Amino acid sequence: QVQLVESGGGWVQPGGSLRLSCAAADNIFHQYIMEWHRQAPGKQRELVASMSPTGSETYGDSVKGRFTISRDNIRNTVSLQMNSLKPEDTGVYFCPAKPTRWASGYWGQGTQVTVST
Repeated sequence: QVQLVESGGGWVQPGGSLRLSCAAADNIFHQYIMEWHRQAPGKQRELVASMSPTGSETYGDSVKGRFTISRDNIRNTVSLQMNSLKPEDTGVYFCPAKPTRWASGYWGQGTQVTVST
């Protein structure tokens, strides 16, 4: 079983920033696509950002220009810098590791992000 551990969630006011991190096992990190997804109450899980092993980035339309994904190949971590947060960014954030874009991959327990006044 591959372990993925998300951290960095919390409460923040609208307009604020948070940085999420995800630690992955060494045997997958360098070969797998690392993604961030979020699950908001009553909504379908959505892809927030993705980064390939070669560093190619993609973002969901709702977060473009506000969120940035990055990976540290020495520490085997992937981060999500979230700026200009909105209440609709609230949800549980997960960082799956996938061998291919269409695979279900490995998932952690998630970290809660709450954006409210």
